[in-house]
Amino acid sequence: MSGLPRGDLRLDGDVESGEPAAGRRRPHRAGRAAAAALTATFVLVILAAGLTFVGLPYVILSPGPATNILGEVDGKPLIGVDGARTYPTEGALEFTTVAFDGGPGRRVTVYDLLEAWLRDDVDAAPQEYYFPPDVSEDDVEAENAELMNESQVIAAATALRALGREVPMAVGIAGVPADGPADGIIEKGDVILAVDGTEAADPAAVRAAVLAHEPGEDVQVRLRRDGQERTVTVRAGDAEGRAVIGVLLRTEYDLPIEVTINTGRVGGPSAGLMFSLAIYDVLTPGALTGGKQIAGTGTIEDDGSVGPISGIRQKLVGAREAGAEWFLSPADDCADAVGHVPEGMTLVKVTTFEDARTSVEAIADGDTADLPQCD
Repeated sequence: MSGLPRGDLRLDGDVESGEPAAGRRRPHRAGRAAAAALTATFVLVILAAGLTFVGLPYVILSPGPATNILGEVDGKPLIGVDGARTYPTEGALEFTTVAFDGGPGRRVTVYDLLEAWLRDDVDAAPQEYYFPPDVSEDDVEAENAELMNESQVIAAATALRALGREVPMAVGIAGVPADGPADGIIEKGDVILAVDGTEAADPAAVRAAVLAHEPGEDVQVRLRRDGQERTVTVRAGDAEGRAVIGVLLRTEYDLPIEVTINTGRVGGPSAGLMFSLAIYDVLTPGALTGGKQIAGTGTIEDDGSVGPISGIRQKLVGAREAGAEWFLSPADDCADAVGHVPEGMTLVKVTTFEDARTSVEAIADGDTADLPQCD
């Protein structure tokens, strides 16, 4: 007998009669392969759809927008000053941001990670790199809002000091962890005046006075609460052999003027440097930038030093997309930035507010040959 044509059904049993054994037809191999392929495709589609709902413990950083602090939103200036004369200015001092996906309350999928790995301007990292365990989305938002507010206050103090103004400082209580040594004794919002008779000149002085004790000893803390002074006693706790009283400290300032900056929902401390430059600009005659568009990032500390931030590569991209040709970078972030500077942009290295101010003035004057750059 000759074989059946390709693609026909083969009949088991008596081929000539055309009747299959037990009345059944079995598909040719090509049919079985097609069915298997269809099944595999269906499984892959279901799996792919399922992966879009599986949250992975990663965070993804991508370029965010740059905002000119000297500009306006809905016809209102982003920066407002009450209690001091201000001057018109021009140009742009832009604080830069990072779009942050993942972390508490936010889902990152396998597709998000694949996109991050394929793009040079997007980074992915394990969630624990940025967030402690058991922290909630509300906790993160509250902390970022607090850090943003604190950065604005320190920026105002920095700008005023650069103008020769006195800015009295105090050590405040940012929080008191539950069940810690000071729980129920010291409250959030208190201001520490002295520890064991030693003036609380700054947070470092408070820490040094507490560390002079042994765990288990009593620490006398003089503080101000609701305008009234009082002295309380805290039994020092033990943190790996060191004495602690279990409080979170922050620097507070008695500013001679009121400064407000509208940043919308942006949080965190990394815009402190650009805030301080913008405040200085509106409090002095003329345009600090000379009309140039200058972006940057970096925290600002009480001593005027500029601290490192996260996402320098993403902020560079966001600034360039906004049109900035100059970018002020904390010196400690130079290593991450080098090799990723967008075409047409110059990266200027800064370590202090004075570094940044003199660099902006040089850019305004067109005298940029000696600007310190990341290399």
